Amino acid sequence: MARASEGLGRAPSMTDVAAAAGVSHQTVSRVLNGSELVRAETRARVLAAIAELGYRRNNAARLLVTNRSHRIGMISAHLVLHGPSMIAVSVQDAGHKAGYDVSLVAVEDFSSQSLREAVDRLLDEAVEAIVVAVAHRQALEQVSSLEVPVPMIVVQGVSDGQPMAVGIEQEVGARLAVEHLLDLGHRHVAHVTGPLEWVEAGQRRAGWQHAHEDRHVLPGPELAGDWSPKSGYEAGLRIAEDPDVTAVFAANDGMAMGLMYALHEKGRDVPGEISVVGFDNVPEAPYVWPALTTVNQEFSLLGRRAVELTLQALAGDADPSTQLIRPALVVRDSTAAPRPIVRER
Repeated sequence: MARASEGLGRAPSMTDVAAAAGVSHQTVSRVLNGSELVRAETRARVLAAIAELGYRRNNAARLLVTNRSHRIGMISAHLVLHGPSMIAVSVQDAGHKAGYDVSLVAVEDFSSQSLREAVDRLLDEAVEAIVVAVAHRQALEQVSSLEVPVPMIVVQGVSDGQPMAVGIEQEVGARLAVEHLLDLGHRHVAHVTGPLEWVEAGQRRAGWQHAHEDRHVLPGPELAGDWSPKSGYEAGLRIAEDPDVTAVFAANDGMAMGLMYALHEKGRDVPGEISVVGFDNVPEAPYVWPALTTVNQEFSLLGRRAVELTLQALAGDADPSTQLIRPALVVRDSTAAPRPIVRER
């Protein structure tokens, strides 16, 4: 019996299968990926069209027989920010070097529906695993509750001991920043936080607090930020009016730069009167005035570790160990020992 594909004059495509079965291209993709979201009668119709056209034998043999697409999915958010964008780039670069294509889906709202839709989009592309780079507490809770038929690896908002996760030790990085300032002789270091619904903002805040606890001194004032330079600038205007603050740890470099601008505007010398440390080591950090002391996150290593963990999971390792990367402090010109207090007689 001649196959229907013989009249096409070419190898059948997924579009041909969809047309023959009377379904969408996405439905054919779901059937090929083994999704349970397709009704039994629809699945049977698609499989019949695949058999009739010979699509399975030609185009889909590799995926159907080996279940290997050599494609990793990635869900990310807030790609306008330095950290999330660099994580996405690092995972994509590492994936390509390992011979995998990486499909990126960006989400902005963190409803269970939006995350489920993001996962479904990636499953439609027959990804073998999904890397999640979303640092909101609520989103991470939703991710952990999803039932997904492929390994899922978390690379942002990671805690020690968390399974299937790779991350950078945020609290350690914050401790390095604050301990540097305390070692210089500052006391009661102020902190401009990131938005505390972000896991990493909370971890950096904890590092600031614990560094003071270790030295048996009280921390300085805490001011709320939202990662933006504007929020750092607004915090800087308040800090400039506080004569007791001699050092500030900002939870990211953008806020640190906004903070320094406000201090300069108010005539407060950095680092002569107030030292400033940031977090991230953005490319601009060495080129502001003064050059910014900050905590460096090695995003390229994070990407490599994430892909390595993914490959371990795909190889059948049921419980790959958590991979946490220690950040490093980069000391530049925005920090110095506090000036001696000169009191008028």
